[in-house]
Amino acid sequence: MIRTLLATTLLGVVALAPSPAAAQPAACSHRGALDDAYCDENRDLVADAPTDPARLRNPSTLVFAYTPVEDPALYASQFRPLLEYLTSCTGKRVVYFQVTSNAAQVEAMRSGRLHIAGFSTGPTAFAVNLAGAVPFAIKGNEREFESYRVVVITRANSDIRTLADLRGRRVAHTSATSNSGNLAPRALFPANGVTPETDYRVLFSGGHDRSVMGVNAGDFDAAPVASDVYNRMIGRGQVQAANFRTIWQSDPFPTSSFALAHDLQPELAARIRQCFYDYRFPPAMMRDLGGNDRFWPATYQAQWAPVRAVADAVNAPYTRAAFDQESRRELEAEARRRAAQQQAAPPAATPAPAARPQ
Repeated sequence: MIRTLLATTLLGVVALAPSPAAAQPAACSHRGALDDAYCDENRDLVADAPTDPARLRNPSTLVFAYTPVEDPALYASQFRPLLEYLTSCTGKRVVYFQVTSNAAQVEAMRSGRLHIAGFSTGPTAFAVNLAGAVPFAIKGNEREFESYRVVVITRANSDIRTLADLRGRRVAHTSATSNSGNLAPRALFPANGVTPETDYRVLFSGGHDRSVMGVNAGDFDAAPVASDVYNRMIGRGQVQAANFRTIWQSDPFPTSSFALAHDLQPELAARIRQCFYDYRFPPAMMRDLGGNDRFWPATYQAQWAPVRAVADAVNAPYTRAAFDQESRRELEAEARRRAAQQQAAPPAATPAPAARPQ
């Protein structure tokens, strides 16, 4: 199972495979925006558990993956304490798996290879509609769950001071499905004097960290990014705050969701939820995750309402066709990044000829 997920991620196979839920009886009075593999009889906007007990899963090993919104390798160590706790709390082995794209993460849950996942804000809706993900938690502290704002950053020495100054500039968006990195700017910028694609060309960077680093290096003139990612990068010393200017910020949005596969046995799903709610982050995890120390209960219906509103405003439905289009974009962007890395790499040294035997 783990090896299959590895192959899917590394090879970029992100076309949606038939879901284990495909055997769901066709009789369903309401699906809403969900894929035909799922049903939403209680109209809470997420997939119901299968009605056939034989189709409920109780895996011996639980697989967890976190959104690749930043360098995926960063999270393997950061989430290790949580996974060790979940192993003891659930009585099951819990393993972390690194995914390299939002599309691969969604496909992995749909095909049954991923059981628990942290999805970034925008792709959460794809995971819900196409993969049967059921969001149940958001990171937070003792007062509230974590939220973020869309912030537009530019170099501190730039002459860009308002959104209107973005006209004719090189502006990095992250990826087509990203709420903060693409959809929210398209929905919110026009009322502030600038329209993406009309007033400036959108250049997809492939991630919030890549947008920040691109602005820092001068590859982009500006970029809308998630404030939590930007602030973590400053906190880790990846970039210096003094090098940037923030010219605009939005109202708050929820951060990444933590979601379960819809077809886990109800007792197991309830146990995993309670393990998350009872957990308190150790100091190193608190530091790495923005000072948060716990998980707050959350639902897709309530906490993701503003995200769905943004998508509706820009006519960006979370459908299979849109997912397939984004999958192609992610693969193309990854191919461009690899080609650029190969071009930038120094040529391999030519080995000295072997000495001729005397």
